[in-house]
Amino acid sequence: MKFLTKRHMLFLGMASLAASTLGLPSWAQSRKHVVEMLNKAPDSNERQVFNPPVLQIEVGDSVLFEATDRGHNAESNSDMIPEGSAPWKSKIGEDFEVKFDVPGVYGYHCTPHRSAGMVGLVMVGQVSEDELEIASSVRHRSKAKSRYADYFEIAKSLI
Repeated sequence: MKFLTKRHMLFLGMASLAASTLGLPSWAQSRKHVVEMLNKAPDSNERQVFNPPVLQIEVGDSVLFEATDRGHNAESNSDMIPEGSAPWKSKIGEDFEVKFDVPGVYGYHCTPHRSAGMVGLVMVGQVSEDELEIASSVRHRSKAKSRYADYFEIAKSLI
């Protein structure tokens, strides 16, 4: 599966280059990542998706949930966020940015399309297999269940 568009890869590469060129300390090099909210995946027949569905970021980075297609939002799963982190919920059809200051595994979904499997994961900082196991033990219904199973396999391959 291909999830990052050339535009997003270029943006991420330029942001990283700019931070390193300016000689900023590591704590000042937080990045903004983009997750598109889509009716259809760009490279498959999957419908109601976040692109990319799994992100691995550093503590202090931000994620812009981009309302690329209408009718979507991003909302944290109350039972899939690290202790001490704040839940979030965007308005439908609007871009929304979340800064991740607490390390761990975050599960999120599109409120109107959760049962259709519109879910995603953000891994912040150095995530352990135990943390992934705990997050993956949360029960889900409908298509969200199978999508999360796939996304946790992707997440395991990243750590």
